[in-house]
Amino acid sequence: MTIQKKRCINKARSASIVAVGVLALVARWTVQPSQAAEQGGQDGKSLFEKRCTGCHALDADHEGPRLRGVFGRPAGIVKTFKYSEALQKAKVTWDETELDKWLTDTESIAPDNDMGFRVPKQEERAAIIAYLKSL
Repeated sequence: MTIQKKRCINKARSASIVAVGVLALVARWTVQPSQAAEQGGQDGKSLFEKRCTGCHALDADHEGPRLRGVFGRPAGIVKTFKYSEALQKAKVTWDETELDKWLTDTESIAPDNDMGFRVPKQEERAAIIAYLKSL
């Protein structure tokens, strides 16, 4: 094999290694749609407005309690809202895990509660939760 051919092969290998490295970095730093949802932002806000504001508001009680500040708050303690007995007795502080369980199946947190609403898509739950956390 000639020296020139060896150099050509080495350059091709180097280019391949660099290309693989660049693709790995791009894949690592590219935000996937589900990751964007988990970060909240506009997607979480728009999903909250679409899915939650029929019964909830951020700063006023409606059919459901106000939700600004829900993240990190124990369940059933907003004094201006009349909670179901089940939710008043629930020993839950709202974090990502508990809110995800709640939005998946409210009965898993507080059987016989008054909220019969679910968010079946994990990406939507994650976006709504991230939005509530950001408030």
